[in-house]
Amino acid sequence: MRVEIWSDIACPWCYIGKARFEAGLAAFAHRDSVEVVHRSFELDPKAPAPTDIAVLDMLAAKYGVSRAQAEAMEARVAEAAAAEGLDYRSDRIHGNTFDLHRLLHAGKAHGVQDALLDAFYRANFAAARPLGDPAVLREIAVGAGLPGQEADRVLADPTAYAPDVRADEREAAELGATGVPFFVIDRRYGISGGQPAEVFRQALERAHADAAVQILPAGDAEVCGDAGCAVPGK
Repeated sequence: MRVEIWSDIACPWCYIGKARFEAGLAAFAHRDSVEVVHRSFELDPKAPAPTDIAVLDMLAAKYGVSRAQAEAMEARVAEAAAAEGLDYRSDRIHGNTFDLHRLLHAGKAHGVQDALLDAFYRANFAAARPLGDPAVLREIAVGAGLPGQEADRVLADPTAYAPDVRADEREAAELGATGVPFFVIDRRYGISGGQPAEVFRQALERAHADAAVQILPAGDAEVCGDAGCAVPGK
């Protein structure tokens, strides 16, 4: 079974949704047979490189609310994060995530994609680190297991893994995803949003049951079993 997850490092519900999905997966009896693949999605592809734009200022401008209202919105998300055991800061900055997605594809090629995504989430939401700084990105990537030489190559070449990011985004559009997180199980079931862990567990159970071979009674047909093979006319 394969679960593909479209997400963006700037998305708080992707951060929370990943923790909830993993809790649901942990409760799934066949979890060892599940392959998880992370896909790219940019919530704000036209955003500038992260500089000093505060997330609270961005939210206030985007939704036409006051700074105090933006703080209240963030406080509610922080409560949801805390319920999943996640740290959450609202003094982070807003910016483009394209380079982070390119590094995540490099992480996939080197078998450390999931660890790198977790590291990016922690750096953004728990530590409010400046993810527009290439030196910070390199430190995080290498700490998550990406070879330093590969991190340097990707950060120095803006075309590295760019087609992979764009391909993920096209697939998301083709599947009808307009927001993230977006979970797709075996390209048959789609789940939108950071749903409770139980919703994910139930979806995995259903997908597993639907994929199982349905055995019809043999009736009078000849079969082979533990006792040997039936012989016609005997």
